Amino acid sequence: MTRNTKTMNRLELTKRLAAKLTHEEAVIGGIGNSNFDLWNAARRPQNFYMLGSMGLAAPIALGVALAQPHRRVYALEGDGSILMQLGALATIANLAPGNLAIIVWDNAMYQITGKQATATAGRADLVEIARAAGIAQSAWANDEEDFERLIERTLQGPGPWFIAARIDGTSPHAQPPREPIAFKDSFMRGLGTKPA
Repeated sequence: MTRNTKTMNRLELTKRLAAKLTHEEAVIGGIGNSNFDLWNAARRPQNFYMLGSMGLAAPIALGVALAQPHRRVYALEGDGSILMQLGALATIANLAPGNLAIIVWDNAMYQITGKQATATAGRADLVEIARAAGIAQSAWANDEEDFERLIERTLQGPGPWFIAARIDGTSPHAQPPREPIAFKDSFMRGLGTKPA
């Protein structure tokens, strides 16, 4: 359960993830704070910063993982967003892309819309939900070192994986510009699907 894990900082964990990515892995930053902290942690052409589409980081990451099975793909999503798109977990489990990892930042609230509680503030456990959907490799990160160990596993063996981390309510200190076409073009170049 989430209550057994340390409450960590999303930006710090995002930096730890980014430091492990040395082979042009793709990262889809979900709407809001997930992509804001991705922007602050590591600006790279293989990052895609979601704007205005709650709950779609995991489905987009699934599409990238299927289109480029040689590339590791990460979806960074908030608890509210993944709760909006739980059906994607069953689809991911059934398609079983070995190169996909979903990382969920759980602070038990819809932080950027007013800090309303999500279902994880009550009894919902995202790791148990993912496991029940069929993603066998689902785990809570107990602390920062455990998070890094879980990321190492995603880089070394077949997935899909689902990693959840209990995070605090710290707000990002900067947001990316609202330039969806620039993000799309940069990401396509980063994946080698558009000429430089």
